[in-house]
Amino acid sequence: MRVLVTGGAGYIGSHTVVQLVAAGHEPVVVDSHVNSRPSVLPRLEELTGTRIESHGFDLRDADATSALLGEGGFDAVIHFAGLKAVGESGRSPLEYYDNNLGTTFALLRAMGRHGVGTLVFSSSATVYGEQAPVPYREGHEPLVSSSPYGRSKVMQEQILRDVAATGAVRVALLRYFNPVGAHPSGRIGEDPQGIPNNLMPFIAQVAVGRRERLQVFGGDYPTADGTAERDYIHVEDLAAGHVAALDHLRDHPEIRVREWNLGGGRGTSVLEMVAAFEAASGRPIPYDVVDRRAGDLPAFWADASRAEVELGWRATRTIEQMCADTWRWQSANPQGYPA
Repeated sequence: MRVLVTGGAGYIGSHTVVQLVAAGHEPVVVDSHVNSRPSVLPRLEELTGTRIESHGFDLRDADATSALLGEGGFDAVIHFAGLKAVGESGRSPLEYYDNNLGTTFALLRAMGRHGVGTLVFSSSATVYGEQAPVPYREGHEPLVSSSPYGRSKVMQEQILRDVAATGAVRVALLRYFNPVGAHPSGRIGEDPQGIPNNLMPFIAQVAVGRRERLQVFGGDYPTADGTAERDYIHVEDLAAGHVAALDHLRDHPEIRVREWNLGGGRGTSVLEMVAAFEAASGRPIPYDVVDRRAGDLPAFWADASRAEVELGWRATRTIEQMCADTWRWQSANPQGYPA
């Protein structure tokens, strides 16, 4: 299939592009580079041994989005593009709603105009909200979130369901948890702009000397070591889940909308991750335990059994592999991608 990958130069998108090529598909990247670097693209060509068609614009440019889909002969879209920092979304809610909803509106209109009827959507475990029982399961209702970022995902899921109900598009909603790790080559990985919002890249930047100390938010949770537990998934497993969902929609035309959790199915605490990274890197990770962040939950993880049964997918890589691959990427690219 010829597949448009929105946000394809970003962290998860770039790893998915590599796996799409390996699976025999033809990915085409569109990315505004607000949260990515154009210098990732030559590395994708290096890793895949093929030319990767790419376009640099914001999907909210409706004319450019429509023109791209009109000229390409696309079979499907994998939609990663969007802003994704929970804390930042609270400070800039209008920017998050405008970006995340606006890109989806323009994309759906262009897909409808040019007869592209298959969409794999990058959703999030944040749609389950604070009251969902753990482990999270796909059938839980209602979907709620405590942040503008998460609420934008809830809204996008509902928009996609409504459009799918008209017969205009078939949709896979992929709800994933905490992506970490990097390609085993060390050539592509996570390169957050500014101060990292997530645990693993912050740990990696401490290990490589870019940051002095890690802040651990909360040491008094009702968990084994008092720190919050999260479901970490290797980005390579996550990318494979997107390819599996894409192929499943192709092979099951009766599906209109289907949700799948993509997670490892277990919680790992902050201090467990710190210890694993120290072992992988051979470097100490100094840290300070500080107050909890508002809205953080003690522990949550996925029930990913639906994806295993229906997609033939499950997460296979260990925390040790996640840390080793992250360190390989960060130590080889201490400042991230070239500007």
